[in-house]
Amino acid sequence: MELQVQFKALADKINQLKDKIETEESTKHAFVLPFINSLGYDTFNPTEVVPEFTADIGLKKGEKVDYAIFQEGEPILIIECKNWREDLSIHNSQLLRYFHVTKARFALLTNGIQYQFFTDLEEKNKMDEKPFLEFEITSLKENTIHEIAKFHKSNFDVNKIVNNASSLKYTKEIKKLINDELQNPSTEFIRLFAGKVYSGRLTEKVMDEFKELVLKGFNQFINERINDRLNAALNKEAEKQVGDQVEEIEESKINTTEEELEGFRIVVAILRRKLEVHRIVHRDTQSYFGILLDDNNRKPLCRLHFNGVKKYIGLFDDAKNETRHALESLEDIYQYEDELLETAWRYNSEE
Repeated sequence: MELQVQFKALADKINQLKDKIETEESTKHAFVLPFINSLGYDTFNPTEVVPEFTADIGLKKGEKVDYAIFQEGEPILIIECKNWREDLSIHNSQLLRYFHVTKARFALLTNGIQYQFFTDLEEKNKMDEKPFLEFEITSLKENTIHEIAKFHKSNFDVNKIVNNASSLKYTKEIKKLINDELQNPSTEFIRLFAGKVYSGRLTEKVMDEFKELVLKGFNQFINERINDRLNAALNKEAEKQVGDQVEEIEESKINTTEEELEGFRIVVAILRRKLEVHRIVHRDTQSYFGILLDDNNRKPLCRLHFNGVKKYIGLFDDAKNETRHALESLEDIYQYEDELLETAWRYNSEE
């Protein structure tokens, strides 16, 4: 969630400033360095983010890549930057040369808006011609943010990223092919379907007719799938409303005490270091006082059991099993600060 907020702020900044940015150097400082910083790397630490990193190529000395990110004294990612107005496709060969002479397994080509991540899936120590991860920072999808998060300093694992890169790369290529075929189906694509449903000879006239039929069939299929999902969502919402009405009746029997609210405020004080305050929500029940992330029953942060003589706080493990801990006073909640923050971190990492 934190990354999503940071990228949204950067996207807003880009939209506000880009027309005033004229040079490559300005692009680096205004757009690229904030992106690097959002991944947890200290852009003011020259041993972690190295500007103008030397990448000598054979007899050609003094070649420098704009930035190299280091971990444990070794480069893990080299970054070549261009002016935000430039087309990145014409600069691949330059980054390829740098990649070959460094120990980094990943390379990033960016103009501050478009980002292309490369590795060496096809031939070891030789950068692939096509990126395995590509996006625009101004139009990010949630699943893309999940992939970018793997490059965060706290998550970075070379083997995990490389293993996943192959899937990302070829899935991206397949999705592009599907889109191209749905926009302008090739002869092979039309023949694939026509040959399975038409028993006659596939003449040019028949193929022309099937071009329209194939497009029509796919569009109808996609629309029907969308409608099915919308109807399922509407039915689910209707069921939820019925459930909410039942809960309202039950809640009329619930008495939320000032002691429970004070306990809630202590939990908020602890968790606000990891979560935005508005995301921490309480929901009282007849048997316990629940504290949830995003008002979602599937994301319990803890429970306060204050209805009996003895008071307890219920904490949750990875499998969401609850363990109760006795409290002598409300201040004892602070003793479970680490467990509460761990639960919050776990939900954030799943997003």
